[in-house]
Amino acid sequence: MTLSLYIARRFLKSFLIVAAAFWGIIFLIEMVEKIRSFGNAQIGLGRTAVLAALAVPQSIYTILPLLVAMAAMLLFIGLARSSELVVIRASGRSALRMLAAPVAVALILGVLAVVGFNPIATATSKRYDELAGRFSAGDVQSVSVGSGGVWMRQGMGGDDGTQAVIHAARATLDATKLSRVTFLIFAPGEGPVRRIDADEAVLSPGAWQLSGVKDWTLSGSENPELSAKTAPAMTLGSDLTPERIRDSFGTPSAVQIWQLPGFIRGLEEAGFSARRHLVWFEMELALPFVFAAMVLMAAAFTMGHARFGRTGAMALLALGGALGIFFLRNIAQVLGENGEIPVVLAAWAPPAIALMLALALILAREDG
Repeated sequence: MTLSLYIARRFLKSFLIVAAAFWGIIFLIEMVEKIRSFGNAQIGLGRTAVLAALAVPQSIYTILPLLVAMAAMLLFIGLARSSELVVIRASGRSALRMLAAPVAVALILGVLAVVGFNPIATATSKRYDELAGRFSAGDVQSVSVGSGGVWMRQGMGGDDGTQAVIHAARATLDATKLSRVTFLIFAPGEGPVRRIDADEAVLSPGAWQLSGVKDWTLSGSENPELSAKTAPAMTLGSDLTPERIRDSFGTPSAVQIWQLPGFIRGLEEAGFSARRHLVWFEMELALPFVFAAMVLMAAAFTMGHARFGRTGAMALLALGGALGIFFLRNIAQVLGENGEIPVVLAAWAPPAIALMLALALILAREDG
């Protein structure tokens, strides 16, 4: 038990060292990138540092499996060079029994990453997007999906700064065709000035084509209903494009793990495909097992005696194996999102394959 706790502490210390080193490196890279991107905005070094700090957690979260693999490599190479590994093996402890402690720590780190670090990374990423949009002073388009339907915000395509909030009961998969839709138009400094209801709205280049229209003028009218107009069709300016709508949904990683089930239900109720988010949700649930597979893959190549030499070559092989798992997971994610393979297979097959391969390598190298 004492030995297991010692190995667990060593692994945790290695992970913290690797994570801190990469945190600093990524922060410096983000600083340089933000200085380049926001140079014309003249936001100052302090705000640039804030933007860089907000961007770091999401980047760290993306490469966490690789950090776990590097921490495991650092642990086993350190144990081998100090001859502690030789003593442990000479005491009769098997490789699999010795690996129980770092694998357990990896599983715990995976659970903490999903339930704790995921919401932090998501929140800082959203805050970064808000500040970046404010500093760049660009037009903002956003899409929100819930049980009440689809909500959008857009510019009207003019230079007067007029914005429109759009609500639709249902939409097509690309949100370019809306049903039972309401446009609430806001003028700068005046509030809502116009409301338009339509049975259907279809997005064309630079405008919405409305059908079954009722138009209310809200500004300067004591009774908008008396002055309301109806029309079989209407064209309403818009600066939205299908690409901007798709980008406004953001990646599934922009939604906190706790909010994903409700977000998925909202997408499906609004008529959108939630497959990307389903794949991401299942992959997040499988993340602790990916961490465990990374530890075993690192151990398969670096848990050897230092006197045998080839430490550098073994470390490179371990890193190559970890990268292989990482990219296999990404490929499976793409295949799952495109519907080429089932969602469960896309999420759980990579860690299962990696675990079996790593265990096979460890058992093949095990003495006796």
